[in-house]
Amino acid sequence: MKKTLAVPSSQVSVPDAAATAARTHTRTEQETDVLLIGGGIMSATLGTWLQELEPDWSITMVEQMDGVAQESSNGWNNAGTGHAALMELNYTPQKADGTINIDKAIAINESFQISRQFWAHQVIRGALRQPKSFINTVPHMSFVWGNDNVNFLRARYRALQQCDLFRGMRYSEDHEQIKAWAPLVMEGRHPGQKVAATRTEVGTDVNYGEITRQLIKSLQRQENFSLQVGTVVQRFKRNTDNSWTVTVCDAKQRHARRTIRAKFIFIGAGGAALKLLQKTGIPQAADYAGFPVGGQFLVTENPEVVNQHLAKVYGQASVGAPPMSVPHIDTRIIDGKRVLLFGPFATFSTKFLKNGSLWDLLASTNTSNILPMINVGLDNFDLIKYLISQVMQKEGDRYAALADYYPQAEKGDWRLWQAGQRVQIIKRSASKGGELRLGTEVVCDDEGTVAALLGASPGASTAAPEMLKLLERVFKARVQTPSWQAKIKEITPTWGMKLKDNPALIEQALAYTSDVLELHYEPQAGFDPVPKAQPVVQDTTVKEMADIAL
Repeated sequence: MKKTLAVPSSQVSVPDAAATAARTHTRTEQETDVLLIGGGIMSATLGTWLQELEPDWSITMVEQMDGVAQESSNGWNNAGTGHAALMELNYTPQKADGTINIDKAIAINESFQISRQFWAHQVIRGALRQPKSFINTVPHMSFVWGNDNVNFLRARYRALQQCDLFRGMRYSEDHEQIKAWAPLVMEGRHPGQKVAATRTEVGTDVNYGEITRQLIKSLQRQENFSLQVGTVVQRFKRNTDNSWTVTVCDAKQRHARRTIRAKFIFIGAGGAALKLLQKTGIPQAADYAGFPVGGQFLVTENPEVVNQHLAKVYGQASVGAPPMSVPHIDTRIIDGKRVLLFGPFATFSTKFLKNGSLWDLLASTNTSNILPMINVGLDNFDLIKYLISQVMQKEGDRYAALADYYPQAEKGDWRLWQAGQRVQIIKRSASKGGELRLGTEVVCDDEGTVAALLGASPGASTAAPEMLKLLERVFKARVQTPSWQAKIKEITPTWGMKLKDNPALIEQALAYTSDVLELHYEPQAGFDPVPKAQPVVQDTTVKEMADIAL
């Protein structure tokens, strides 16, 4: 009996996988049930979901590079943070009345718990192997200095005390305690400087590139999965039955064209997703534009430095800085090697991918999104100033920034690394003309035949829940079937539940995923006491303190 994809207006029956494979060899047009564009963490995750939910569906993945996980998902092209809002200050904004809004922090933390459960399930079924090859326990810390920032961290910590998702977080303003947590950030710091830090032991460092490679390798073990690297997508054509014909070509021989007929398309091509979405011609694409932001990191592999620091330490962002530009000094484990990264330093390029074209930004600009882009530029002047200041930075400026977090850093230990490109969403707005959107956003057509993921941070950390949300939008009927419901609950037991209101379930979920993923976990009760915010006074700078001491 043939299975049917949930395409509401066509109800096209899904062909038998073996028959599809046979026709592929005898026709110039390949047929597939699902076409995944892009060989990164999002496509790998969605492909894995679909392979478990509908094992008879044929899946084709195309990637323009000569291998998978070479762009944003690559371990060297992102911060490798398991984003759970444990330390990222931009996820807990301060309102005009001084209170802290923790809603976004809760949402991100709960999303990351779903990702942990998804990965744990893949370890159990053998799709992911050797957890320490892709995820490791690395404590997450926030670290600030100066009266204003210390007051903010106090208020943030007090607000997070109200939610059990953040239980076990520590707080200190004591130099010696913070030095015990992260020696590098305190060595050489003036003893009179006002500092504060929080620390959570259950933080993680994640190699999303390794997860991507392992998931795709697992997909390749299935006969009805096809990976085609070195393949560029050129055109989309919607057919009368609501399927799509996609023209692709060889990345090195553009004249070598072929077509792929697909019933559902997912565009998970990182920064390039916007341009591809526009090529589909669906009306929803007209609401979007993109603003590219690149990043650089300072990297050290000197074991005498690296072995002194085991934490991801996030600070306070500069005014106008985009979310991915929050400064941090991080322990990373990439391909089995432990290193330290500091940054990122924002860069600007008109490319939408690290290996993209300088024409990307111009090619994505059209009559529908030019005005929203102009409005966003006018409304975000602080961002423009910030990017200009970052682009104008010299080598000495970058090392001065490093010294703020690691006062005794030696220039000779560090090298500069160009990381990946991110494209922030600009969305048309009736009230503002256009607005800069943070985070990620799923865009799909009304028929549920094509979808794309746009945006950046927290990105890869939320791949599992974001792809599940996508399935709920494009396969609405199937998600409600008992078979899908049972499988989703098997993979992610807490999906659809609010962890923040259930401390026992939080402990159960963390204990389970920690055990399977070989992560450190000890149940923590209570919080450290936190001082009340103090009246703001003029901060004495480190230099002024040194002058006084002399």
